[in-house]
Amino acid sequence: MKPSKFDQRIRRARDLKASHPFAAEILEFYGHLATLQKALYMAHEEASPGGRGKKFPRLAGEHLDFGFLGAKFPEFLAALEASAPPPIARSARELRAKPAGSSEECFSRFWFGEQPEANTADGEDLLVLAFLQPCAEFFADRREAQGSLETAGVCPFCRNKPVVGALRPEGDGGKRSLICSLCFTEWACGRIRCAACGEETVEKLAVYTADQFPDVRVEACDTCGRYIKTVDLAKNGLAVPVVDELATLPLNLWAREHNYQKFQPNLFGI
Repeated sequence: MKPSKFDQRIRRARDLKASHPFAAEILEFYGHLATLQKALYMAHEEASPGGRGKKFPRLAGEHLDFGFLGAKFPEFLAALEASAPPPIARSARELRAKPAGSSEECFSRFWFGEQPEANTADGEDLLVLAFLQPCAEFFADRREAQGSLETAGVCPFCRNKPVVGALRPEGDGGKRSLICSLCFTEWACGRIRCAACGEETVEKLAVYTADQFPDVRVEACDTCGRYIKTVDLAKNGLAVPVVDELATLPLNLWAREHNYQKFQPNLFGI
């Protein structure tokens, strides 16, 4: 049986943990989280047997099933509380203690592209994001085929921001795409373009790489002060961008020291 994308993410986190000991705790926890997300995705498949062949143009309010989400969220939080680092476990405990239905506003906010900025995200926001990711990904995997869409800024399916970029071999060079932080939709974005503001002046676009991470680069913009990390799959075909992004924390430190702000925080608010 072909391994699922969740299995690929779990395996990649395990492999990186061995070679990136400074990120071992994050990667260990991510492996647990991805296992829970896989179960959520499968639960969506089981709950939507009649909708497997249906295609969706974009993520919409009709896909926000509060009954399903409300039933699964406490289970998800309880499992995380048992395996997460103390700060995340505390946030999970606090969310579980809130009245039933209190999370619906957060669900709606994330569902419609209103994630918090990198410097305002808290533990509860990040847990909501982790919970909604496999739900949104379920619908994104059933999105209608669209023509070649090259854009920056937000996901064409759910309107959330990208969390990481990817470079894939194409001809004599590479084609750059962005990967959504919520539904993992991937869409084209020119290599010489800021993912945040669309700046295309080469002199205003800084690229930083480190010998420690030859296949991951920081792409920063001096116009808007934002950055995103991009994983070069031509250099490492085994990389899984959303996982490799988590494992390259020193690159975030470099960007912060140079006064760049991340365009969209990852699952750990980094």
